Amino acid sequence: MHRMNKLDLDQARIAECRGYAARIAGGVQSYIDRHTTVTVERSVLRLCGVDGVDRFDVPVPNLMVDEVRRGGDLSRGISVYLAAALKATGLSLDALSAGVADGSVSLLGHPLPDADEARAILKPLLDASFERIRKNRADRENYLDRFGRREPEIYVIVATGNIHEDVVQAQAAADAGADVIAVIRSTGQSLLDYVPYGATTEGFGGTYATQENFRIMRRALDETSERLGRYVKLVNYASGLCMPEIAAMGALERLDMMLNDSMYGIIFRDINMRRTFVDQYFSRSLNAVAGITINTGEDNYLTTADAVENAHTVLASQFINEAFALTAGLPARQMGLGHAFEIDPMVENGFLYEIAQAQMAREIFPEAPLKYMPPTKHSTGNIFHTQAQDTLFNTAVMMTGQSIHLLAMMTEAIHTPFLSDRHLAIKNARMVQTTMRGIADEIQFTPGGIVQQRAQHVLSRAEELLSAIAQGSLFEALEQGVFADVKRAQDGGKGAEGVVEKHAEYLNPAMEKIEEVRQHD
Repeated sequence: MHRMNKLDLDQARIAECRGYAARIAGGVQSYIDRHTTVTVERSVLRLCGVDGVDRFDVPVPNLMVDEVRRGGDLSRGISVYLAAALKATGLSLDALSAGVADGSVSLLGHPLPDADEARAILKPLLDASFERIRKNRADRENYLDRFGRREPEIYVIVATGNIHEDVVQAQAAADAGADVIAVIRSTGQSLLDYVPYGATTEGFGGTYATQENFRIMRRALDETSERLGRYVKLVNYASGLCMPEIAAMGALERLDMMLNDSMYGIIFRDINMRRTFVDQYFSRSLNAVAGITINTGEDNYLTTADAVENAHTVLASQFINEAFALTAGLPARQMGLGHAFEIDPMVENGFLYEIAQAQMAREIFPEAPLKYMPPTKHSTGNIFHTQAQDTLFNTAVMMTGQSIHLLAMMTEAIHTPFLSDRHLAIKNARMVQTTMRGIADEIQFTPGGIVQQRAQHVLSRAEELLSAIAQGSLFEALEQGVFADVKRAQDGGKGAEGVVEKHAEYLNPAMEKIEEVRQHD
C-alpha cells in the first residue's frame, strides 16, 4: 500500500547507492570496532544498574569512569574494574555506588579478574536490566495490540523546561489527537558530557533529558493511553555527547522513539566525528534490542542549505544512515529516516518537487517508518501564510504515504506554541488525513512528467555523491562539508579526548549481551 513504483526509479541505480553506502559505513566501522568512548563505558555502568550522584551532583557513572581514566586503564573497559571492586569489597552494587559517591570506595587498587570471571560477576546485573528492557518491549507491543496502530502518526512537541508542566501539555496534546509526544531537551544539553539527575523544572527552550523525567512522562502517557484507548508514544533525544547513555535510559524507561542520527552531532553540534560514530553504533545496537524506532536528522540539512539544489544530500545521507543502522542490527521497521518539506513556496512547481522527494523516499525505503518534517525555514510572522504552508505539507504526507507526521504550528516563527496553537495544528492534520485517506492509492504520476523527472534527477545526483564519498572516506567528506554546507575537522570538535583505543583484552559484557539478544530475536 502506497509503495508501488510510481516514479519509474532505476532499481539498479538504487542498488548501486546501497552498495556505495555499505562501503562508506564499512570504512567507518573498522574504526568503530577498534575504539570505545567514555560515554559508552558509562552506558555499560548504567546497564549494570549504577546510578546516583555525589554531593556536587556529578553522576556516579562519570565518577567511576573518570577515576579509571586517571589511575587505571580504561582501554580494558570499565567492566573489569567494576567487577574487581564488587568482588574485593563484597559490597552490593548500590552500596558500592554510594561509596564511590562519598569517596569512601575506589574502583582502583583491586586485582583485576579475567574476562570470564568479570562476566560471571556482572551477569546478574546485566540480566536484570535486559529483562527489564525485554519486558518494556513486550509491554509496548501489548499496548499496540490492544489499542491498534495508526498511520500516519501525528507527532507533536512539548518544551516548557518543567517536566511537570510538560506532562500537562503532553496530555492535552494527546487529548487533541496526538499519537507521539516528543519532549524537547534543554538548550545545550547535547554538549554536556554527563546526564543530569532527577526530576527537573528549570530547562531552557526544553526540559533536561534525565531518567527520572523519562519515568514521569512515561507514567503519565500510560495513564492517558488507558483513558483514551490509544497508545501514546514517547520520544526523546539519544544524541550529543551522551548519546549511548540516553539510549540506555530510554531502553530502561520504555521510550518508543529516539532521535538518533549518525552524523547530526558532528554537523550541527560540532561533536568530534570519531566519537560520534563510535557512540552511534552502541546506541543504535541498544535501540535495536529495545524495539525503539530511531529518527534521523536529514531534515536539518535543508535549514542551512538550499532545498532544491541540495535535495540529493538528503537522500545520500538516508542511504548512509540506513547502512549504519543495518550494521548495528537495527531492522528497517525501526528506521525513522528523516526528510523535510522545506522548498521555498514561491518556487514554481515547488510542491511537485516536494511530492517527488517524499514519494522517492517512500519507494526507496518501503519498510521504514519515515519521519516527515514540516516547513519552518520559510515560515513568517504571517500565521495565515504559515497555516497554508502547513496544509500543503499535510497534503504531501497523505499523497505519499508517510509514517511519522511531525506537525508545524502556525506561530512557529513567532513564539513557543500555545496549547491552542497545537490544538489547531492537530485538527488541521486530522482533517487532511480524513478527507484524503485513500488518495495515495488513487494517484499516479505522468510518465516523464515533472515529478518523475525530479525524483530521477535527485537519485542520479545522490548516486554521484555516494560514489565520490566511497572513493575516499566519510571522514574526508565531512571535512569538505558535503552535508548541510557545514565543514568539520576530523580531529576537531567537542569530546575528542573521550575516545579510547581498545586494549587487546578489552571487555564489554553489555555489548555482548546486546549481541546475544539480537541473535535470539
